[in-house]
Amino acid sequence: MDLDFKKLDGLLPAVIQDDISDRVLMVGFMNEEAWRITVETGVVAFYSRTRNKLWIKGESSGHKLLVREIRTDCDKDTVLIRVEAIGPGVCHEGYESCFFRALDKARQWNVVDHQVYDPKIVYGGSK
Repeated sequence: MDLDFKKLDGLLPAVIQDDISDRVLMVGFMNEEAWRITVETGVVAFYSRTRNKLWIKGESSGHKLLVREIRTDCDKDTVLIRVEAIGPGVCHEGYESCFFRALDKARQWNVVDHQVYDPKIVYGGSK
């Protein structure tokens, strides 16, 4: 399970994809501890660059990501994790995917999905 954690100061990108729909749900970063926890528990863990700490997806929302398959790219510096998403969505803004905006022809970002849960109820305030 040798991965290259050296290129991004001990982190590697983790692309999270729904195992059934193939939709990309989010991208996070993992350090070696988050990687180890993910592999050992089957629940996706990340390293938060803004909070400088390990976090397990769903620890506050209950919206966990259960590992179904893990792949790496040719350089072994990025992982693709196919998951079963527990809960209505993974985005802290209330959407199924963090990729809920699309750039239109006028170069404006537009929300193209609908919220699937109220983040104020799940997180107890704005995040």
